[in-house]
Amino acid sequence: MYAVVRTGGRQYRVEPGQSVDVERLPHEEGEVIEITDVLLVAPDDGEPKIGQPVVEGAMVKATVELQGRGKKIFVWKYIPKERYRRRRGHRQYFTRLHIDSITLD
Repeated sequence: MYAVVRTGGRQYRVEPGQSVDVERLPHEEGEVIEITDVLLVAPDDGEPKIGQPVVEGAMVKATVELQGRGKKIFVWKYIPKERYRRRRGHRQYFTRLHIDSITLD
C-alpha cells in the first residue's frame, strides 16, 4: 500500500516503513504526527482512491526522526568584465519522517 501526501507545498509518495525528508515541520524529534492531506491511496489489491482534492477519511501516521539541515550549496553571482563575484552558501532545513501506517476509513 502506498499514498501520495502533500506537505510543505510538495507531494511525496510514501509507504509504511519508509523514511522521507520533507520541508521543516514544527514538531519535536520522536513526536508522532498525522498527515491528513492525502491525495491518493493505492492499496495492494483493488483500485486506488483518488481525492478531489484529498481522500476523505485517509490519514498517514509518521514519527519525526530528525530535524536537520541539508548539504551546503553555493550560489554564485558573476558579472563579466566588471570584477564582480559573490559567493553565498545555503543549507536548507528539513524534517525526516518515518512512515508508520496508512489508514483509510
